[in-house]
Amino acid sequence: MKLFRLFSRLSSLAAMTSLESAKRAAAFKAVDLHVHNNNIVGIGSGSTVIYAVERLSERVKNEKINVQCVPTSFQARQLIVQHKLPLTDLEIHPRLDVCIDGADEVDNSLTLIKGGGGCLLQEKIVASCAKELIIIADFTKNSHKLGEQYKKGIPIEVVPMAYAPIKTQIENLYGGAVELRMAKAKAGPVVTDNGNFILDWKNFQDYNWEEINTKLNVIPGVVETGLFVKMAKKAYFGLADGSIKEQLALA
Repeated sequence: MKLFRLFSRLSSLAAMTSLESAKRAAAFKAVDLHVHNNNIVGIGSGSTVIYAVERLSERVKNEKINVQCVPTSFQARQLIVQHKLPLTDLEIHPRLDVCIDGADEVDNSLTLIKGGGGCLLQEKIVASCAKELIIIADFTKNSHKLGEQYKKGIPIEVVPMAYAPIKTQIENLYGGAVELRMAKAKAGPVVTDNGNFILDWKNFQDYNWEEINTKLNVIPGVVETGLFVKMAKKAYFGLADGSIKEQLALA
């Protein structure tokens, strides 16, 4: 029994190491290829972006490139500050050269599910201001269609007073199950950086996501969805063997 537990722990550790190496490889390549001197760079949120900021900091120190960084969340801002990178915002720089961000899932047409970390609204705003949105992720985020691997649902940021009617309306119109995301370190629901709640739409069918995104956004009380449709230009997926898969948006 002890040997079995030890083997299980070692296997889990190896899998985690593989995933982190994949994230790091994807992030480093994206930063090397898409960030240039004097760029205004959108910094996304999530575990893979940590490696992107690490690599950007290395390039600033070693290559002496000049960049200014726009965060998409409190976490992103902290990463920028911790790595002593120049911090700016959309009021000063409303147009960005590139935004580098992660994703919870990416389908074969480069439609994304984002918002697992609760930062979807600011992520989408910053991405919409960039000349190109570059996605970095590990191999577990690469799917043929949305919902194939990511089972936590499509996040929808909503005004708190409207969460119940929105939940009912989505379930009645499109099926599936819509759940209010609950916090783990506090009593009650997750509250976003913008003071809103998040609904997670699970067990959905395969839809025309551009159409669904538009329809969801006109429901009163919906602030934004975690569907990023026709926004990403290219995705880099770190694979288990250390290589990187590149995926371009469909023309």
